[in-house]
Amino acid sequence: MTEPTALPWPGGPQQRPGATTDGDLLTLTAAGDAAAFSTLYDRVSPAVFGLVRRILRNPAQSEEVTQEVMLDVWRTATRYDAARGSAHSWILTIAHRRAVDRVRSEQAAADRAEQVGARSADVEFDQVADTVSTRLEAEQVRRCLGTLTELQRESIELAYYNGYSYPEVAQQLGAKLPTVKARMRDGLIRLRDCLGTTKGPA
Repeated sequence: MTEPTALPWPGGPQQRPGATTDGDLLTLTAAGDAAAFSTLYDRVSPAVFGLVRRILRNPAQSEEVTQEVMLDVWRTATRYDAARGSAHSWILTIAHRRAVDRVRSEQAAADRAEQVGARSADVEFDQVADTVSTRLEAEQVRRCLGTLTELQRESIELAYYNGYSYPEVAQQLGAKLPTVKARMRDGLIRLRDCLGTTKGPA
């Protein structure tokens, strides 16, 4: 399914003719119906936010994760199987998983750089990762992430911002481990270049 040109957040259509249940709306969403998704968003996002808020407690992070959950719903609506449960439960399961992932990511933040370095046998990658993690400010990294390819950015964000290991990143992206490591190395080198850092002394 392709993403809608502009993801419909609250304020979109409130009713969808012929769709009276969350399951109906999810079925239409799976077919690419952005209007149905907008209505589904209005219906379920308060419950999603409430669940996420209870887990994360931080309002700003809860809002961010709620948006991520609803984007997941749009992207993966075709995976919903009505025979295995209600649409509402399926969406809340996604929300719970996302919130727990965010908690784990926050808990791992303090030692993430050390963990990433220890997991890699690639000396050049470790040197670049160490340079990025110790010398670059977080806001600058986020700005320069926009200069990477989508695949590079996804790999780095999963490792640095979500705390995943290399094998976990490979599993998330459905890619081979050597491919993921090369992708992350190239992406980190581009980050370093974007921010004007070098391997050697400045």
